[in-house]
Amino acid sequence: MASKTISIDIEAYERLRRARRARDESFSMVIKRASWPEPPRTTGALLAAMAALPQVDEVVLDRLERAQRNDRAPEDPWLDASRSTRRS
Repeated sequence: MASKTISIDIEAYERLRRARRARDESFSMVIKRASWPEPPRTTGALLAAMAALPQVDEVVLDRLERAQRNDRAPEDPWLDASRSTRRS
C-alpha cells in the first residue's frame, strides 16, 4: 500500500494518539474514521454571513447603477473582449 508522510504539530499528534481505539490502531485508521461535518447551508447562515459584510455606501451604489444604465451590448458579441474598444 502506498503511503505519504505528513508533518503535524504535537497537539494534533496527541489528539490522534488519544483517538485510537486500540494500541495497534494506526493513525490512518483513526483519520479514516474521523468526520468533519460541514455546517448546514441555511438561509439563516447566509443572512448571518451577509450581516458580517461591510455596508456599501450610497456613492458606490450610485456608481454601480450608473454603470449598469450605461452598459451596452457589444456591436459584435463574438469579438474577443480584449480587442474591443472601451466606451466612456
